This record gives sequence, structure tokens and C-alpha cells, in this order.
Amino acid sequence: MRILLVENHAALAKEVARKAHRAGFDVDCVDTIARAAAALDECKYSVALLDRRLPDGDGVSLVAHIRARQPETRILMITALDAVDDKIAGLESGADDYLTKPFDLDEMIARVRAHLRRHGSESTPQVRIGAMSFDLDQRALSVRGQLAFLSRRELVLLETLARRVNRVVSRKTLNAQLYGHGLEVQEHALTSLVSRLRVRLAELNAGVEIRSARALGYILKETRSNEDEA
Repeated sequence: MRILLVENHAALAKEVARKAHRAGFDVDCVDTIARAAAALDECKYSVALLDRRLPDGDGVSLVAHIRARQPETRILMITALDAVDDKIAGLESGADDYLTKPFDLDEMIARVRAHLRRHGSESTPQVRIGAMSFDLDQRALSVRGQLAFLSRRELVLLETLARRVNRVVSRKTLNAQLYGHGLEVQEHALTSLVSRLRVRLAELNAGVEIRSARALGYILKETRSNEDEA
């Protein structure tokens, strides 16, 4: 699961990110509303941790953007604004929780997990294409009912493609989901990973293929032989 951390205090951002990494989350750190909006356009996030006092405005303004773009994302405000009116404003904006600074990092992780558990009471339908099923909640691949094992990055790549099955996913979006928003990635890294996943899916006889889209990105589709038979 991936967390978007919007915090312009570098030392605190580093501490929060380190704690979240140790708890098993991937974390993208940004320090402005504009950069957060850009990240939300590229990546899917399970949780957003939002500061309020940001260089380009109040982090509360991001809540509506998140709800419009990614309604399933859990939103926790993390801020030094601790007056009752500030807390009410944050929660009424649509945030799920409000944690005032300074806060205990273990409590923060506990709250994140609690919100994810509550939100996970209704499971996301599995993506079924060809002979494969992909469990988006568990990030697990099955082929003809049998669990299949992939590397972590192969699973992330397949999940990102499966969420947009039969649609082109840009290289920029794939790189952001795989390696983190805003990070420099070697051009051949994604190409190599796609090649390995293609081989693995063929070995599993999963009935799907990853097609290139004229240097724009990649698309997950049912194999042509299966389409012809249909």
C-alpha cells in the first residue's frame, strides 16, 4: 500500500516516511499542494497524510481534490493547528482523522491501519481477464484458481495495469507507481521489468499479454488467440 505524505518540514517528513516504510508502506513525500496534486494524478494512494500550513496554501484544500480523484483514499490531517475550530474545519472538509503535532509515530501508524481496516470491510472486486484473476486488495495473482508467485515489483506492475485493463497506462504513471513519484528512473528499468513479467505470464499460460502502445506506455489485454476463440 502506498501513502502520500504532504509535509514541508523536511525532518518530520523523513521521520514519518521512515516509520511508515518500516510498517510496510511505500511512501511518496511532497512539500506543496501543487506537487501533491501532480502525484495524485500519477499514483493511486491508500492513505494521504496532509499538513495544513504548506508554502502554497492550506492542506485542507487538497481534500476535495483527493475525494474527486481517489474517493477510496483515507485522509489524515497532521498539523500543529490544534484549536477545536481547526479540527472541526479539517474533519468537515472530508478528512477521516485529525492528528495534532507533536504526535507519536506509533499512534499515527495505528490510526492509519485502523482506518484501512474499517474501509476494507467491503472487498474490491477481482480483475478477471484471460485465465487470470487479480485480487487488488491482497495484491495476489491466481491463474485457473491456483495462486501464482511474482516478485514485489512484478506484482505492482501487474496491479497497475490490471486496474486499467484494456486501457493504455503511461510510462510516467507506471514509473511513479513502481519507483515513487518524482524520482529519476533509468529508461530501461521499466522496459526490463515489463519483459520479465511478459515471460512469467507466458510461463503461467495466464491468457493475457502486455502490449506496447507506441512508446506511450503499455496495455494489459487478453491474448489474441483467446479473443479470436471468443
